[in-house]
Amino acid sequence: MKIIAASAIPASAEAEKVLKIANDAELPEIAASGALQGVERIELDFPKFTDGRAFSQAVLLRRRYGFAGDLRATGDVLVDQLVQMERSGFTSAVLAEGQSLETAERQFARFRAFYQGDALQPRPLFARDGAREAA
Repeated sequence: MKIIAASAIPASAEAEKVLKIANDAELPEIAASGALQGVERIELDFPKFTDGRAFSQAVLLRRRYGFAGDLRATGDVLVDQLVQMERSGFTSAVLAEGQSLETAERQFARFRAFYQGDALQPRPLFARDGAREAA
């Protein structure tokens, strides 16, 4: 996951096609309108850290709508949320003001594997290739 400090966001417009989706938006309507076609990055907003609707949106965009581009978390993004964001399908995140980039990067070294499946690896640990068979 690419982690971006709040102060590192460029002020200029980027060349890639970006779609910003509010956390209360209806994804079926957005997908039906064709708005996802040709989009390279979708930004999902966390207006406050206690509002987790963007997690559900990320999973739906990956699994149901097949979005394969960059999913970026913006808003009140805290270090504690980054591992779950990655497991939900986010590929980049812009940290909230006051959050340490170094601490954020260390979060991923703390958890090397997960038993449950997720957006990155849908199969649980016991069903993955190389898993040991029960004796």
